[in-house]
Amino acid sequence: MRTWLWLLAALAGAPALASPPLEFSLQGRAQVAFTPGDDAGALVVATLAQAKRQILVQAYSFTHRAIAEALVAARKRGIDVQVIADHDQDAHVATTQIGYLAAQGVPVWLDAMHSAAHNKVMVIDAGRPEAAVITGSFNFTHAAQYRNAENLLILHGNPLLAEAYAANWRRHRAHSLPVRP
Repeated sequence: MRTWLWLLAALAGAPALASPPLEFSLQGRAQVAFTPGDDAGALVVATLAQAKRQILVQAYSFTHRAIAEALVAARKRGIDVQVIADHDQDAHVATTQIGYLAAQGVPVWLDAMHSAAHNKVMVIDAGRPEAAVITGSFNFTHAAQYRNAENLLILHGNPLLAEAYAANWRRHRAHSLPVRP
């Protein structure tokens, strides 16, 4: 059925339908935080401190200084840290940490292909048994921590999930433009 729908859409000049969603069993453990109230920022910082090999970030808005500093600290201890951020948010938010990250040697790209690169994701140590995925509505911002009603979900120990998110990160990195410090 999906093949016929794709063919009909293609013949009509419509964009191709998305591939079916990935599905696999979950394993590991989860942590959750809700703001305001819970210290979601501290939970992100603590999780970043546990990275052994790599941290891939997709951020819509990024103004949370402690999270930015944790990414720089991870880079200084030899972790491969890479960030993709939304082009418009970087251009219009005066307190963005994107320039700071780039100035500290963190490779940063801006995604301008979409009306909003609205992901809020960190993938830690994809491909390893202890991999973690940080996601949820929580922007990596001061407002998300102290003023907004947000949620943060950290899923630990599910390498297939982490690889799915890492593959999505790589797809967006392919069309993003580098930030020069």
